[in-house]
Amino acid sequence: MANNSKMCSLCGKQTRNVVSLDLSGIAIDVCTQCISMCTEISEAYTNATAPKVEEISTDNLSFETLPKPEEIKAVLDAYVVGQEDAKITLSVAVYNHYKRVLSLSGKDEGKKKKGKTSDAKNVNTDDSDIELEKSNVLLLGPTGVGKTLLARTLAKTLSVPFAIADATTLTEAGYVGEDVENILLRLIQAADFDIAKAEKGIIYIDEIDKIARRSENRSITRDVSGEGVQQTLLKILEGTVSNVPPQGGRKHPNQEYIQINTANILFICGGAFDGLTSLIEKRMGKQLIGYGTDIVSQKEKIEKDSYSNATPHDLVKFGMIPELVGRIPVLVALEPLDEEAYVKILNEPKNSLIKQYKKLFALDNIDLEFTDEAIYKIANKAKKMNTGARGLRAIMEKLMLKHMYDAPSNKKLKKLTITADDILDD
Repeated sequence: MANNSKMCSLCGKQTRNVVSLDLSGIAIDVCTQCISMCTEISEAYTNATAPKVEEISTDNLSFETLPKPEEIKAVLDAYVVGQEDAKITLSVAVYNHYKRVLSLSGKDEGKKKKGKTSDAKNVNTDDSDIELEKSNVLLLGPTGVGKTLLARTLAKTLSVPFAIADATTLTEAGYVGEDVENILLRLIQAADFDIAKAEKGIIYIDEIDKIARRSENRSITRDVSGEGVQQTLLKILEGTVSNVPPQGGRKHPNQEYIQINTANILFICGGAFDGLTSLIEKRMGKQLIGYGTDIVSQKEKIEKDSYSNATPHDLVKFGMIPELVGRIPVLVALEPLDEEAYVKILNEPKNSLIKQYKKLFALDNIDLEFTDEAIYKIANKAKKMNTGARGLRAIMEKLMLKHMYDAPSNKKLKKLTITADDILDD
């Protein structure tokens, strides 16, 4: 039997798990252990030198301490794979939101005075009458591509009031379910009931597509969990003084309320909008007709492009009322994941699944390793499941269940390697 082992150029070990690399014309062979070690060193360096966003605070907010969009995106890059357009848009939205908060709070008076003494010609530097409007954001994309993860990462990295709410439970006032004002209560709770801080916070409304009305035409009967909720959201998204029950639940007479002004609250909405791509394809005349071996790849390409071609008119056709669409002017499309993206999701983020399982086994003094072939096979299975990144955890749990059951009792086991043969085909 032929010996396919090679010597690692870094550690000098003879092993079969070697990757051949071409670095600026110099060919070297590196074993997977050295690659893993270099990756950890690179991550440690990145963590030590990466811009920190934790200093954003509504207590001492100023133009000097406000992180730039590139710095906010650097933090999102550490947790979310790909989705460059979404990360850039969110970073700019957060940055502009707090610039707007500063301008309204009068903390930029020094900058205005400095601007008035400028020698620039034909420039009107007196901008005191210009009112900056907030730009709420809508994230579009299929399930499992990272919409909620982006919001949760922002919530962890920003030391400002941040609340995540689910639109599926909301109903019109007086009906079974939650009032829309309960979204604001979550933000108030995140601000420890400091209303001034809550009024400068950010709210992420997940599953916004679930409140679409059942048809494009106005409903004759009451659509209490669809159009009715959209109507109630209108003033909150635009800006109004809202009465919030301090304990949540339903409003009732003679109850004391917490009043909060939503004019300075940034709203980020997200939804899968299942069926929206077919509306976009119909409008653009991209439906597939006929048979062919490449029909699947064509369909994937069309779906990938469709979300990025979404317009406000498409959202109205889907079932969102025009008034609500107009209050969320920034549309961001998240791309569907391909096999390479799944591989990166398994390996690269700070809290990636492989790193989580390695830590679990390390607590039992077991060194867990995955071969490259195994990782690619897991990614391929997840792509076939078509459930996004969530499918990766289901595959990993099923794969690792037997090992997690047996390994802690095996005192002799010091290293466990998962290969492609361990992953059964469905």
